[in-house]
Amino acid sequence: MNKITIYLALFLLFCTLPTSAQTVEPEQPVEVFGQPEQDDAIADDEQPEVPVQPSMVQCEDTCSHIHGIDLSHYQGNVFWHVIGDNTNMAYVYLKATEGGDRIDATFERNIKMAQQHGLRVGSYHFYRPRTDQLRQLLNFRSQCLPSEQDLIPMIDIETTGGLTTDEFCDSLFYFLDLVEDAYHQKPLLYTGRNFYNKHLQGKVDDYKLMIAMYTTEEPVLADGRDIQMWQYTGRGRIEGVNGYVDKSRFMGRHHLREIRFRH
Repeated sequence: MNKITIYLALFLLFCTLPTSAQTVEPEQPVEVFGQPEQDDAIADDEQPEVPVQPSMVQCEDTCSHIHGIDLSHYQGNVFWHVIGDNTNMAYVYLKATEGGDRIDATFERNIKMAQQHGLRVGSYHFYRPRTDQLRQLLNFRSQCLPSEQDLIPMIDIETTGGLTTDEFCDSLFYFLDLVEDAYHQKPLLYTGRNFYNKHLQGKVDDYKLMIAMYTTEEPVLADGRDIQMWQYTGRGRIEGVNGYVDKSRFMGRHHLREIRFRH
């Protein structure tokens, strides 16, 4: 038998084998872009799930101090009915404005819902030292309406804007005077302990303070002055808020009535 006959016989034998015995490349799936699976679609009337935090003992559950929170657009959609029904929070400060033209997108809804569900409400302005003081006042007044306030306005003071301490204080005190003239009462000042010690020590004795310091020990200022309120964490948890929330409480014998808005 010659070589041609042998090769022909082998070829015919291979062709008669079942297909499972042959090596076949697997078929590749066809990828279609822009066509989501039906299960991925979200119904128009579907409501987001109310965030429920893990069960844990909170500071406000174990002490006799009066506790509260502050919120802004960073917390997103807040479920006020859950907060009102399931927490020991007595008050909330809501971010209203920042600088000369920024308005918090959640402020209008938050202030109405917070009051509707039983919390005492105040509004705060994030102060920008280099922005015109009158513009900042007008921006704040456009949102912080006296008729909607349970608590005195709060000014959030966290930056010098690159100014020297003297320049910064000149700008700040002018703005605080404008706020007092507009609302007929001094605002509450919010700042950090270190910022106070460096820039405000001994200069704001006539104002009530909320001092931020995230430790287990109560804050003590370098000049030893009294502190009305302490923001003790920026990573608090509360049912009805998805994510972290700032929590604060009154110090010593200080009480909520001290910061009530005088109408």
